[in-house]
Amino acid sequence: MPTVLITGCSTGFGRETALYFIEKGWTVFATMRNPAANTMPASERLHVVPLDVTDANSIADAIAQAGQIDVLVNNAGIGWFNALEGTPLDTAREVFETNLFGTIAMMQAVLPAMRERRSGTIVNVASSTIYVPLPLLAVYRASKAAVVAMTESAAGELAQFDIRARVVVPGLAPATNFAANIQERVARGGWFPPAYADFAQKSLAALQAHPPEETTSASEVAEAIFRSATEEDCPTVLPAGPDAVAGAAKQ
Repeated sequence: MPTVLITGCSTGFGRETALYFIEKGWTVFATMRNPAANTMPASERLHVVPLDVTDANSIADAIAQAGQIDVLVNNAGIGWFNALEGTPLDTAREVFETNLFGTIAMMQAVLPAMRERRSGTIVNVASSTIYVPLPLLAVYRASKAAVVAMTESAAGELAQFDIRARVVVPGLAPATNFAANIQERVARGGWFPPAYADFAQKSLAALQAHPPEETTSASEVAEAIFRSATEEDCPTVLPAGPDAVAGAAKQ
């Protein structure tokens, strides 16, 4: 049976995607920084592995445990919501280190074996913020836009080896822990610069008032990732969720 390695599986899109692949009969290596945070039900096809995508030794250990990887899903990522002026450069670097450079590092780790056997698929997870220039998301949006641009170019390099590189673009998903994690990170960073505080609160309220029927569920993202991983004629960039589909249509 085929094997998929998925990063960032403790909650949200990663967890749902791991469960979806298991249901489809795949062997799943579900990775997360802290395996103790795993809440997925036990399965003979599920292997929970520690992985920090910003640590080369951690990446090498996870790849060695998985063995032959047919599909890599780069889902691990961190968010940030603040004015550009109020974003410390160290925070901006941290966002890019995980969202972009961690994705590149994982790709580089699996590509030699995929190239040797001339088979494999890599699915990277971006964000529908690439379609809409929402305020206070400049750094996060830039990191995800870079993931899309990088993947599109890499796809052209890898096609000669029968390796597919694709991107899934999820919409806003308030039901996941992602928004809460962003809020916690902003709080640790000292909240918003005073000059932007009122604007930030209004922007947060607008996001929270987004109609539920226009947001994205984790199951929609999992289905899109599986489609990207398994359908030969799937688009290189695939929006997931009604708001992401609507945003893509306007491009």
